[in-house]
Amino acid sequence: MNNRIPTIDPANATGSVAGLFHAVKAKLGVVPNLMRTFAQSPAALEAYLGFSGTLAKGVLPAAVREQLALVISEANSCDYCLSAHTLLGKGAGLNPDAILAARHGEAADLKVTALLQFAQAVVATRGKVADEALAAVRAAGASDAEIVEVVGHVAVNVLTNYLNNVARTEIDFPRAQPLEAAVA
Repeated sequence: MNNRIPTIDPANATGSVAGLFHAVKAKLGVVPNLMRTFAQSPAALEAYLGFSGTLAKGVLPAAVREQLALVISEANSCDYCLSAHTLLGKGAGLNPDAILAARHGEAADLKVTALLQFAQAVVATRGKVADEALAAVRAAGASDAEIVEVVGHVAVNVLTNYLNNVARTEIDFPRAQPLEAAVA
């Protein structure tokens, strides 16, 4: 299946897109199809890279950020992001069981489980979470900084999930199995 929004080939990229692609390749070793799709709007690509890069410097560790990306991508049925974050999650130290659990909103650590379930609530309610949801994540030990960053991760992942779902971005990572197949 081809993208419904064409990708930009890094070999043909010019101007700011060429520089952004260079930075992505330096970090990841490749320029994934998501970035190539984002490049149709250099402003959108730069905004995404800036937002996600800045969030990566926050209080949430890499493994938790990947778990959040997995649960959010599952909620938004984004096969591209599920595939990408399954691979990136392994790189952040998550084993296959932790990756599968994250997709269900669960983790071995109770605080991480609360963060994942809070992210699910933010997605499901479009941010209009009940007082009880906020109280539950706080009761699990989450700081206000962590709560704010969870909302940030919801926002950046919804952006990528929606772009991939609109574009039907061709998956260029090992394909994650649907939950039904992963459990069977």
